[in-house]
Amino acid sequence: MVLEKKIQRAGDGRTYPQAGQTCVVHYIGTLTDGTEFDNSRKNIHTPFEFKLGNGEVIKGWDVGVAQMSVGERSTLTCSPDFGYGSFGYPGCIPPNATLMFDIELIAIREA
Repeated sequence: MVLEKKIQRAGDGRTYPQAGQTCVVHYIGTLTDGTEFDNSRKNIHTPFEFKLGNGEVIKGWDVGVAQMSVGERSTLTCSPDFGYGSFGYPGCIPPNATLMFDIELIAIREA
């Protein structure tokens, strides 16, 4: 199981999300070969929102975004155990794929 986080732009260093709070992010998801499979700026044109720690997103996001402060932009590299595992996501992500996400934590809201 591997989750790696590389900071592209530091956040405020003070405001970190807690379990149950709503995280507001923009993201780009790619396979290790660079194939883009999702992009919040292109596909939904608005930031994506999810409740941290509720299993609404892959494990890599629940763990990785919890380590980000507001304003931070990081690259998360998620092994299959932190992504979609041996099933993948049909038509989009192959089984056992390592995933890379460019994630910007825009805001945190109370539930």
